[in-house]
Amino acid sequence: MPLSSTADLVARAATSGHAAVAFNVITLEHAEAIVAGAERVGVPAILQISENAVKYHSGRVLPIARAAAELARAAAVDVSLHLDHVRDEGLLRQAADAGVSSVMYDAAGLPYGANVAATRRAADWAHQRGLWLEAELGRVGGKDGEAPLDAHAPQARTDPEQASTYVAATRVDALAVAVGSRHAMTTRTAALDHALIAELRDAVAVPLVLHGSSGVSDDELVRAAAGGIAKINIGTALNVAFTTAVRARLADDRLADPRAYLSVGRAAMADAVAHFLRLLAASQPITPS
Repeated sequence: MPLSSTADLVARAATSGHAAVAFNVITLEHAEAIVAGAERVGVPAILQISENAVKYHSGRVLPIARAAAELARAAAVDVSLHLDHVRDEGLLRQAADAGVSSVMYDAAGLPYGANVAATRRAADWAHQRGLWLEAELGRVGGKDGEAPLDAHAPQARTDPEQASTYVAATRVDALAVAVGSRHAMTTRTAALDHALIAELRDAVAVPLVLHGSSGVSDDELVRAAAGGIAKINIGTALNVAFTTAVRARLADDRLADPRAYLSVGRAAMADAVAHFLRLLAASQPITPS
């Protein structure tokens, strides 16, 4: 089937009172696992490739993106392709050729005025090419090994009034918000600010996105989706599942063929994907269009 659009998947999930789930792709096994997990529960998924993943592939986005796109086209459920946490404008401009329908342009580390200007340029460029653009306001800590932000640090929480002004000024299609989660957590102990999520939902006219969701418990994720989060990003949880399974398989030190342990890791990732999709969307599964 044709590649789905992220905009459509997010809108359909939000209309049904759920959140679309986006899973990070680093290797081909990640993409295969995400599609397999989505097919198992009959729920759409978003394959997202971050700028860091592109760096891992020697700065070449097209090989991994085109492989992921082919898997998405062959899937029995709707799957879209998304570029995540793009800071390099050169990579942004490769998006249209990579088969993606959406990009998260990350200028959150810039001062507010510079963030607005850079994100508006990115949004204008993306919209001229039919791409959906997500941005971030506030700081979801833990990216690239940075220390987590203190709960009271500047930008540790997204301000609803500023978010409303920011969305109007940048014309973005979705907004990633800082509400208590952080990237790269391997324990699920993050406490979300649900009152702030509700304020942001009421203040902002575009879908809200939660980054750093691997560190958030199941109950907290369900509550966030019900409270107004329309897209939830999962990355580290897949890597934990994969690495745990591979480490156990490699206890047999006679192994030499990587397929013997990569397949086990891929299956563990598929199980994790199926879990999150059941949790967040499977009560009202969305069939292929």
